[in-house]
Amino acid sequence: MSKIVIAIDGFSSTGKSTVARRLAKELGYIYVDTGAMYRAVTYFALQNGLIANDKVDKQELISQLNDIQITFKFNKTVGIAEVYLNGNNIESDIRTLKVSQHVSHIAEISEVRRKLVEQQQLMGKDKGVVMDGRDIATVVFPDAELKIFMTASAETRATRRYKELLQRGHNLSYDDVLKNVVTRDKIDSTREDSPLIKAVDAIEFDNSTMTIDEQLQEIRKLIEQKNE
Repeated sequence: MSKIVIAIDGFSSTGKSTVARRLAKELGYIYVDTGAMYRAVTYFALQNGLIANDKVDKQELISQLNDIQITFKFNKTVGIAEVYLNGNNIESDIRTLKVSQHVSHIAEISEVRRKLVEQQQLMGKDKGVVMDGRDIATVVFPDAELKIFMTASAETRATRRYKELLQRGHNLSYDDVLKNVVTRDKIDSTREDSPLIKAVDAIEFDNSTMTIDEQLQEIRKLIEQKNE
């Protein structure tokens, strides 16, 4: 079976990363969590005082982009590739609600997107990659052999995110998480640079009532069809 590029787009908290990670492991492909890359830049901005009163100091962040080195290292213990910022493991640090509240604003910055898209395209140049995010099928890999656009209701996604954050030990309310999901949807869909849209040739995938195993089963069928 020839290797292909699998691009998974969609709204926040649709479980793109979970599905993409497991799919890549099954196929022996490289997995790239592009959302984690934008979260890493957001974390950098927060740590360096570049976000204050919900405002991003865009020019200062842009001037420091060359100081941001993002890498992924596979952790055999937990079975996932974790995110490193300038050599430090920040996997847990980037999964907080605080980072979630600012990441869409960081992703709006054209210079940030340009820098990360270049890195992402390099990661997939030899194919055999599963990549998920907001504009993978439309901007990063417009020629990907398989494009999937994941969606689910805002309430379903907020519930998933809320449970995940509770398991990580965060103390917060469901209403705050739902508000964050709705706000991120609006920002992601209306930003000027690479707004979240479904690629014309992408397969829409509503996973509101599907388990992870059911999603993987359906995607395997799509991959088999692409290789026929």
